[in-house]
Amino acid sequence: MIRLLRRRTFWVPTIWGWLFLVLLGAGALLAAALGLHPFLATSAPVHARLLVVEGWLAPAALEQALETFRDGKYERIATTGGPIDSAPEFCPWETWAQRAGAWFKARGVADAAIAVVDAPASRQDRTFLSAVMVREWASREIPDLKAIDVFSSGAHSRRTRLLYRMAFGPDVAVGIHAARPDNYDPDRWWRSSLGAEAVLAETLKLAWTKCFFWPGPPGSLEERWAVPLQREQREKK
Repeated sequence: MIRLLRRRTFWVPTIWGWLFLVLLGAGALLAAALGLHPFLATSAPVHARLLVVEGWLAPAALEQALETFRDGKYERIATTGGPIDSAPEFCPWETWAQRAGAWFKARGVADAAIAVVDAPASRQDRTFLSAVMVREWASREIPDLKAIDVFSSGAHSRRTRLLYRMAFGPDVAVGIHAARPDNYDPDRWWRSSLGAEAVLAETLKLAWTKCFFWPGPPGSLEERWAVPLQREQREKK
């Protein structure tokens, strides 16, 4: 006789079992929440001679970068960033790199120690294009460069290090400093809309970068596709 059905016995949680599973899941979520910001806001410098500072940082973060520059005994500081699109008409700077360079100069950093590395307007990852511009500047100014440290903002730091490593390749060690945010508590980031926005957005951006961001070979137009073709042609002449 052909049987179409058969009976099986399986276990299901009791109410205490469900309660345990709920508590276990809540504990896992809490552990993930507590560990997410430190994971993103990584600080792992390699004690290089050059400190690269992302020029769009807020003044409080630039203060931390200045302290890091002096305490770390760096020889040079390179500021990065593209056009300040939202700047008012009276803004004296065209790029974030220029704005940060002027900020450090006003606080006593010698002109010879500051390198303003402008980046063009970008239609892809702006941090990556800034890293490419720093790499090309360093190839001219510091041809024997073996390591750099980058100063970035909080939860943005891990992605910044990843993009600089992609731009510089395996021959240059890339370290990172993460500025401590002053507009939310990084230990309780989920209690602030600014903290939640920063952490969740950077989590998604980091995942996207790892999975889908594949720039062209070093020096190719695909790698620097935000640079106008006219500039490429001028540089070839």
